[in-house]
Amino acid sequence: MSLAVRVIPCLDVDAGRVVKGVNFQNLRDAGDPVELARRYDTETADELTFLDVTASSADRDTTYDVVGRTAEQVFIPLTVGGGVRTPDDVDRLLRAGADKVGVNTAAIARPELIGDIAHRFGRQVLVLSADVRRVQGDTETASGFEVTTHGGRKGTGIDAIEWARRAAELGAGEILLNSMDADGTKAGFDLELIRAVRAVISIPLIASGGAGRVEHFPPAVEAGADAVLAASVFHFNEFTIAEVKAELRAHGHPVR
Repeated sequence: MSLAVRVIPCLDVDAGRVVKGVNFQNLRDAGDPVELARRYDTETADELTFLDVTASSADRDTTYDVVGRTAEQVFIPLTVGGGVRTPDDVDRLLRAGADKVGVNTAAIARPELIGDIAHRFGRQVLVLSADVRRVQGDTETASGFEVTTHGGRKGTGIDAIEWARRAAELGAGEILLNSMDADGTKAGFDLELIRAVRAVISIPLIASGGAGRVEHFPPAVEAGADAVLAASVFHFNEFTIAEVKAELRAHGHPVR
């Protein structure tokens, strides 16, 4: 029996409000994170991801008070990311109510941070968030996929597939794979990217970026995702979590 596919709404938070854009640009307000979290908890979301989308680029701490108020409203696992730089940051987020913590930019700058967090808190706490874009031409990224930082604004020259493999080896508990090219486009998940990462890791893989219709979710699972994540389509009531689960079930994928 394969594990149930998790359906995860994502709250991209900027200055205490949920926002959504296209390719991480032109952000628009999507509501209060605490209210949305409460709604998703009742709508059978399996987990909730909370990303402070400008914490790294603005070089400031994640808003702990918003995390705490969100955690009080939900009884499902809460993953929080954005601006996490040290194991002590992880400790503060766990105390604020997070169940798991997402790390992105800081881990690229100092990969040993992954091992430090996994060693101190257990690898199940650590979600490596990878914002990935396609690159053209003669680059060091042999796969054609590059890891970016600062909400997709800065390239790293690091091959995304190799980085996923290395992060899993270093102690990441799961990988949140976000396609920057597909983000907000509603054109479907980047299946080629999901397949490429699945081929090199055995830890759980969360697919993110591009969901626009319920029909987009089963192919992501067939490509190798253990969980599927979406934001605006849920925030703006384009379809429900229950409808996504029904579509997955209709394609033979177990859901909770």
